[in-house]
Amino acid sequence: MLNLREQFGDIDIYLFDQLLRGRIAPGMRILDAGCGGGRNLVYLLSQGYDVSAADRDPAAVEHVRALAAALAPQLPPGNFRVEPIEMLSFPDASADVVIASAVLHFAASHEHFDAMLARLGRVLAPGGLLFARLASSIGIVDRVQPLGNGRFRLPDGSDRFLVDEALLMRATAALGADLADPLKTTIVQNQRAMTTWVLRKLS
Repeated sequence: MLNLREQFGDIDIYLFDQLLRGRIAPGMRILDAGCGGGRNLVYLLSQGYDVSAADRDPAAVEHVRALAAALAPQLPPGNFRVEPIEMLSFPDASADVVIASAVLHFAASHEHFDAMLARLGRVLAPGGLLFARLASSIGIVDRVQPLGNGRFRLPDGSDRFLVDEALLMRATAALGADLADPLKTTIVQNQRAMTTWVLRKLS
């Protein structure tokens, strides 16, 4: 019998919540943008979802291809591509669910962030779900040091592009979407804040 780690991998707990609520249903087309080594894909691959993924790191994509070959050999290797989010080459409206977990805060500037969001919006089908977790200044705005162009130094010493509620609400509107859930922010011992942003594309 599979244990939980074997069944679900190291899936983001907030993405797991979307699965539990039936928002990511069998048969849906899933795109993990900035997939890393595939921590969020183990369950989806093993359960027959139509999974695609992209990351700018060739080693990460090779790892995901190997994972897919083992768990979902019916998926073509071309579903897994070495490319940054702002250059995603998947067709328009080709994904029912887009995952962007712990990746958007690596934007180098406001322009880079907007370019990534525009490409995510392009590949997301009408009615589709965008799940994103990203660093934010929510709850720690007095503890971060501005570096310019949307980037900040966090108390943990890392440099990140940080969003706030106003920016995320503007971005939601720009993508032609509504929030599927209220924004949820976790503050990790005043060192960093991670916000979960889930929206539904209207058209």
